[in-house]
Amino acid sequence: MLRLVNVNTYYGPSHVLQDISLDVEKGEIVCLLGANAAGKTTTMKTIFGLVRPSSGSINFDGQDIERKLTGDIVKAGLALVPEARRIFPRMTVRENLEMGAFTRANKKEIADDMDHVCQIFPRLQERLKQLAGTMSGGEQQMLAMGRAIMSRPRMICMDEPSMGLSPKLVETVFDTILRIRSEGMTIFLVEQNASMALSLADRGYVLQTGKIVLSDTAKNLLTNDLVRQAYLGG
Repeated sequence: MLRLVNVNTYYGPSHVLQDISLDVEKGEIVCLLGANAAGKTTTMKTIFGLVRPSSGSINFDGQDIERKLTGDIVKAGLALVPEARRIFPRMTVRENLEMGAFTRANKKEIADDMDHVCQIFPRLQERLKQLAGTMSGGEQQMLAMGRAIMSRPRMICMDEPSMGLSPKLVETVFDTILRIRSEGMTIFLVEQNASMALSLADRGYVLQTGKIVLSDTAKNLLTNDLVRQAYLGG
């Protein structure tokens, strides 16, 4: 469903992504692991057209998207849950969710999806009229995920969804990811929490200083010595 082939991305003279190649099949959860500054968020930004690759190809569901505008990429069926959530703090929860559906026109389908999001996240149902910026970090993460679902995507990319959350809320977020996948969603997950990410992913890639250094099934990566030493503390 998503394939990157030999993608190179620069910030000025800095060669941040170096010949990145990875793929995500329909229905999978695939995680991208790496330390700070490894290039994980740049990978997400490159996929969504927020940063342009200097070379290489990005294909989503049969379409080359490496030169498309971000809005057109969202319309094609990709949705992003960005790092640090990036909700609209001065808008209500309802308005934030409606922003997720900005590419859509069918009001009934949008209303149905709003109900569906509130079933997945009952806390949001209770706070539809509340300003999003007044919610806790965990509630804002739920909102960011709900906003992505509102675009009715075929695939969701999540950038560090566990960042800044308590262990209990991290479990809630990852349980929700599994629920979304059970409903047919394909998920590409960028995470520093390697143990949690690999516990639910089908496959994973390890990124170090802009290069993919490992790729395998999640089960094998959990027992890989390099992964255990670098990311699992053992």
